[in-house]
Amino acid sequence: MNRLFPSAARVAALMLPLTLAGCGDDTAKATKPVEPRTVLTQTVHYQPMVAERTFVATVRPRIESDLGFRVGGKVAERLVQSGERVKTGQVLARLDTTDLALQREQASAELTAARASLDQAESENKRIQQLQDRGWSTISAAERQRALMEEARGRLNRAERAVSLAANSLDYAALKADGEGIITATLVEPGQVIAAGAPAVRLARIDTREAVAAIPEALVDRVRSSAATVSLWSEPGRTFKAKLRELSPSADAATRTYQARFTILDAPDTLEFGLTATVTLTDAAHATAARLPLSALFNQGKGPSLFVVDPSNGTLTLKPVEVAGYESRDVLIRSGVTEGEQVVVLGVQKIDVTQKVRPLPVKEK
Repeated sequence: MNRLFPSAARVAALMLPLTLAGCGDDTAKATKPVEPRTVLTQTVHYQPMVAERTFVATVRPRIESDLGFRVGGKVAERLVQSGERVKTGQVLARLDTTDLALQREQASAELTAARASLDQAESENKRIQQLQDRGWSTISAAERQRALMEEARGRLNRAERAVSLAANSLDYAALKADGEGIITATLVEPGQVIAAGAPAVRLARIDTREAVAAIPEALVDRVRSSAATVSLWSEPGRTFKAKLRELSPSADAATRTYQARFTILDAPDTLEFGLTATVTLTDAAHATAARLPLSALFNQGKGPSLFVVDPSNGTLTLKPVEVAGYESRDVLIRSGVTEGEQVVVLGVQKIDVTQKVRPLPVKEK
């Protein structure tokens, strides 16, 4: 029995060296220093926010209106073609004036008859007044004659207005340009009978040219505050300054974009309508921001922050920052960190301010 089962003292003696060896390993691990974690960093550098946005636009006139005859009739001739440049007062088309001339002649005849009636009524009133002064006529007869005279005078006034209207109608038979511009469409042909006010010619004024673009709803506020320039696709090296004149108050139902009209400043008369252009929006030059990767932002419900590294000792500081805007891969920091500081740009979710790190600067683009 003693040979098969060793005593407890012998077993304890055999296990003691193993136990001491294990304790020595744990003590060595506890005293070994923790190596600083290597992190990628980038230097904070503020620069003007001159980010540009471009939009496809079309050169259009500020005023483009459909001109029509103010009287109805048959079109006798059309004197202009699409694309033709016209001056103020130039005749664009004419109506057949046969009926209008007859109406003016009729109004003139009625005017002559009204004048004759008034002359007769005035003469009769004068005679009755003389008879009344001598006591040979009654007061009622004199009053009746005065009423007839006033009626004749009113008929004369009406006839004079009729002559003026007939003369105007005859003048309206010639459609004239109300300003200098370019004919962009002809909507009638000779021989066509049209009603008063029906569109006959489309005239685009050339005094002001605009660039019309569709703006996404996310950039509506930026359009109002940014500087705009216009460049033509046909002349890439030529740029014009522009100014926002009108921004649609509602979005297009299909595209969900807002129509913006930019007045092209100092546009030459040779700038054709319908040309394709590019509207470039540039932010105000005085605004500055630091561009950093999106992966540098740290946010756990208390707002965006950045981990700032002290290169001298490798300590971390978490600083809240103000974001100026987001782009596809970068974030623009307006304030919160100072120029020249080193911030962690990768793996911010796996570090905390109690750790020490070894900064490894990334190459600036």
